[in-house]
Amino acid sequence: MSGIPFLGALFGSSSSKSTKMSYPDQRSDTEWQAVLNKEQFRILREKGTEPPGSGKFDKHYPEEGVYTCAGCHKPLYKANHKFKSGCGWPAYFDSIPGAVTRHEDRTLGMTRTEIVCSNCGGHLGHVFKGEGFATPTDERHCVNSVSLNFSPDDKTVESGSRQSKA
Repeated sequence: MSGIPFLGALFGSSSSKSTKMSYPDQRSDTEWQAVLNKEQFRILREKGTEPPGSGKFDKHYPEEGVYTCAGCHKPLYKANHKFKSGCGWPAYFDSIPGAVTRHEDRTLGMTRTEIVCSNCGGHLGHVFKGEGFATPTDERHCVNSVSLNFSPDDKTVESGSRQSKA
């Protein structure tokens, strides 16, 4: 059963913050816990990962709309950025310009590119390049559903106090 510890590490969380950056939306852990549910806090603030295929946006393919950060409600991805990758998490080939910040992630003994919300620093997932998907960027933003909300009419919620229990 050597795979069990690996799975625990993969779907657990790593609260180590290797990259210290300043984001416009600065809140304490206590303030984030007041507006996020436990799973959102684990993923957005502690860099966790939801199990594959478990997220509500994995098989969600609207023609229009905007995916927003579940923490600060800023727009991240347009519906037409989303594609079917079969990876078990929502996949996008690009983000709204300036909405997502990339960091090098060296956890789990490998180098990956972590993606976070540019407004609040909330962990979204990772971006992978060169996998051969027929997309304009040849990138796959592999995003946790828990990190997202969806607005079907391209309008976003700007209030940071709106509570989401996704």
